[in-house]
Amino acid sequence: MLLLALDTATDGVAVAVHDGDRVLASARAGTARSHNEVLVPTVAQVLRAAGRERRDVTDVAVGVGPGPFTGLRVGIATARTLALAWGARVHGVCSLDALAAQAVSQGWTGEFLVATDARRREVHTARYAVRDGVLARTAGPDVVRPADVVGGGGADVPVVGSGTRLYPDLLGGEQGPFEVDGGALAQLVVDALAGRAGLELLPPEPLYLRRPDATAPGARKRVTA
Repeated sequence: MLLLALDTATDGVAVAVHDGDRVLASARAGTARSHNEVLVPTVAQVLRAAGRERRDVTDVAVGVGPGPFTGLRVGIATARTLALAWGARVHGVCSLDALAAQAVSQGWTGEFLVATDARRREVHTARYAVRDGVLARTAGPDVVRPADVVGGGGADVPVVGSGTRLYPDLLGGEQGPFEVDGGALAQLVVDALAGRAGLELLPPEPLYLRRPDATAPGARKRVTA
């Protein structure tokens, strides 16, 4: 196996290469406005750092959100195109699941919430629990106002993610991880494919929790005299 993992659901892009045993190379690059410009060059950079060629890639994993519309479209379209060109399998991952797995790798146990920036003064959230060493999502993902995170059952558990940077007073103070790490995403997928993860992989389709601002025009109104 050689897995290429990428995520564009948060600011910038995260990319990693995993050989089934360990992360060979990973990188973060860009900003919220530069996904399209930096993603493919970062993929090439990480493959070079891992000492592998694109023809070696057997699987491609992509974070499917929730996240900004444009960022998700860039990441998912790129992942699907690369997988098709290289004859690789493609897997979707909830980006909040990747952050939760990253939190567990940093020592988080028990129950906790992940909250990320959803714009419009809202956050994307999901609740997780580690039971017998296995991480599982127990609620969400949802998009809510920061003040409603506590009302929704988050008061009794810690909150991690970029949302805590934006709303520290409402979410209990700044607590990382804040951005998706490509290596954590890759490890989650490797574990899921091996049957070692409590989190399910998803189709490579964007996980939108809101309707898009732009909509198709409706039927024209009939004009009467």
